[in-house]
Amino acid sequence: MSTLDQLRHGLNHAWHNIAEGWQQLSERTAQALTRFNPIHRADESDSLPVQVERNASRWGLLAAEMHEDDDNVYVRIEAPGMDAQNFDIQILDNVLVVRGEKRVQSEKSEGRYHLMECAYGSFERAMNIPTHVSENDTTASYKKGVLTITLPKTSQKKSSRISVS
Repeated sequence: MSTLDQLRHGLNHAWHNIAEGWQQLSERTAQALTRFNPIHRADESDSLPVQVERNASRWGLLAAEMHEDDDNVYVRIEAPGMDAQNFDIQILDNVLVVRGEKRVQSEKSEGRYHLMECAYGSFERAMNIPTHVSENDTTASYKKGVLTITLPKTSQKKSSRISVS
């Protein structure tokens, strides 16, 4: 095999690996990739937090895990930088809908940003629940940037809101 053929083979192999890796990343993060919409408030001036929110990324990852045992369905969502009261959780049919608002938390009032990868604003994430759950007994907590929701299984189908503690 000539040097040119070896180079061509190596480039084809590298391109295949990159394409395969991108496809796997795309498939695994498709649901976690979440759109953040900036909040526009008429009463806020053009302060640094408002400027940061306006110029921040519009997309962020809200990585989630969902698993079940005989009695419950458990959901964990990584959503750092928020407070428990920033979440609105609903169950509509067999879909868990988590809405929230991530606000800018800045201790600095001067300077300039050189990197802005964090997303701020309102968001919504919907996940299909694999079985019917009891909304009345559902619990949610938020600790160390992770929202944990426990959904007890049931045979009935309903819709409701869940408060976060």
